[in-house]
Amino acid sequence: MKPIPLALLLVAPALLSAAEPVVRDLGIPVKSVSWVRLHPGRALDPQPSLTAPGEQILDYTYGRGPNGRASLLASMGQNNGGLFVLDIDLATGHCRQFNAPSPAQQYPTDSFRSPHTGILYVATAYDGHLLRYDPAHPERKLEDLGSIDAQATFPTGLDEAPDGGIWIGSYPNCTITRYDPATGRFTQFGSLDPTDHYVCPLCGADGTIAALAINVHPHLVVLDPRTGAHHAVGPSISYENKSQYLQFFKGADGYLYLDTFAGKFRVRGMALEPVTYLPVAMPGVDATYRHQYQEMPTMPGGIIPAWADGEDGDGMFRTILLQSVRPSLPPRTLNLDWHGDGSNIFMIHQGPDGLIYGSSFLPEHMFRCAPDGSGMVDLGRCSWALGEAYTMGNFSDGTMAIASYVDARISIYDPRRPYHYGVTAADNPRDYGSLDEVGLRPIAMAIVPALQAPDGRKVPEKMWIGSLPYYGTWGGTLAWLDPKTRASASHRNLVPDCSPYSLLWLPDRQQLLVGMSIMAGTGASPRALRGSFVLWDPIADRPVYAGDFGVKALSDVLALAPAGGGLVYALLGHTNETAKIIGAQAAGPVRIALVDPVARRVIADTPLPADYGDLPEHDCQFCLGSGPDGVYGMTAHVLYRVKPGTATTEVVWRAPAGDQLEKPGPWIGRTFYFATGWRLRSLTLP
Repeated sequence: MKPIPLALLLVAPALLSAAEPVVRDLGIPVKSVSWVRLHPGRALDPQPSLTAPGEQILDYTYGRGPNGRASLLASMGQNNGGLFVLDIDLATGHCRQFNAPSPAQQYPTDSFRSPHTGILYVATAYDGHLLRYDPAHPERKLEDLGSIDAQATFPTGLDEAPDGGIWIGSYPNCTITRYDPATGRFTQFGSLDPTDHYVCPLCGADGTIAALAINVHPHLVVLDPRTGAHHAVGPSISYENKSQYLQFFKGADGYLYLDTFAGKFRVRGMALEPVTYLPVAMPGVDATYRHQYQEMPTMPGGIIPAWADGEDGDGMFRTILLQSVRPSLPPRTLNLDWHGDGSNIFMIHQGPDGLIYGSSFLPEHMFRCAPDGSGMVDLGRCSWALGEAYTMGNFSDGTMAIASYVDARISIYDPRRPYHYGVTAADNPRDYGSLDEVGLRPIAMAIVPALQAPDGRKVPEKMWIGSLPYYGTWGGTLAWLDPKTRASASHRNLVPDCSPYSLLWLPDRQQLLVGMSIMAGTGASPRALRGSFVLWDPIADRPVYAGDFGVKALSDVLALAPAGGGLVYALLGHTNETAKIIGAQAAGPVRIALVDPVARRVIADTPLPADYGDLPEHDCQFCLGSGPDGVYGMTAHVLYRVKPGTATTEVVWRAPAGDQLEKPGPWIGRTFYFATGWRLRSLTLP
């Protein structure tokens, strides 16, 4: 063997130390759709109807009587490639698919088909544009009509006035806009309320324009379309008072009505008129109280479409059931052939079987694959919510807990059994429902093992959940569940107007460390000024400490990770959403703190370098965690390692320009799992 030159011996260690992590794309786990809506209507070119030969139906149909053939459209949201509209062949199920002009137009947060023209209008998030599809002119495809309002990012309501104008409500500033199809002009009327953020307009047959402002103190606002003058009418309600209610709708007579705990009213012009009876709701009108039409319209021929596998099924939206208003005609199904390209990943978890599990975002489908990405499968629905799974956890018996938005619903899944979502004991995963009436987003989870109380009593293994509160409210909950007996309890306002955001089980102390956030329910602004740490005794089920551990200007405690020796690392800062509300100066920098929960003091507190960039939009509770040789953290642009015993950090990998880390996942050995949009990815250290 020839001797190795000395120069190579000197260079080799430098080459090894400079080795870069290996980043891989493992695949796209879920290719499903969200914000789905069917739009029955009438085609403009007369064709044979769906009635039996020699028969006619002259009932209330979505169209103008028996002339013209039935027509069915659908609007669907997706992330990879943008939302799309389907023009469905009612004989075969074949779909002509029209994608949005921009791939950034991903969510059809509102859509409405005109009963007068048959045109479909789609309002998009998060760019706040209005799109149009005219089935009489499919060659025009899905047209972008422009920006609804410079302030609008998330449209919340659509309706058509008698003069043909399209009225649009938008988040975040409770704004209302009119679009004129004849001129293509948008007219902005500004904000209808300084506190509420969402608004849902309806237009009456008498020219009345009114809108339901919702989230903080839901109430009705009437507007003069000539002058833009507006004011609130009728009662307002609080989500905290379950005896109060408001329902704003358009009646079958075309007029607007308000049903409230304080009485029933017709909305006429700029005032309310008490009424004794309320009409049924008009079909084909955008509902102000759910993301669907008030009632599904009947197509010419007396056919009513519905999803056979939609929100009330497995959430796949592949099969339509066509039913007739006449019992003598049997229903039939249509299998659709639309093509999906990818749904964003919301969270990633290593299951008790060592496999990778996760959830997509709107709709919530659970997926599974091996750590190398092989065997990737979309398992389908795992919760009634169909929103997204915020957290997952592993029990000692090999089962998993899944906590989902909305209503912080809990499902239990056994990976060893066949997959079939439902609510019975035979189903897997099994939906257990919500643990309280306050929690909306189950942001944090910890599995606390079986314990023994000082009196010898056995305390079973429990899942603990920290949740942000319902829309427009303050003060989230810390709740627990015994999955064997389904016993549970919930505690609110551990710190006034704050919510649990991160949880860490401290086995040496047999305490649960709770990181508190000032975040309010969606649509409300924070009331509290500072976050907090809470130490919780899971045996006595009570707090033993609430405070700041001596951390100055304590912001939200976004994530917690064990540092060894009884110490804990905490990621301190605010989510991007909170920072926008309170302002950058009040939010301050994102920091790493090393704290001692026993001595209840801070040891080190250091801001992250500015060039690490912002935190991801969601899942900050997973942006700090245990890695192969210490604690690692993640921003949207950098994977970093915390130097042991300090609060300083070093860059492990910096995403190249145009790339980013969006969803943090687990470490398995020396491999870190994360997601960028709809792509599941891994990063392996050298």
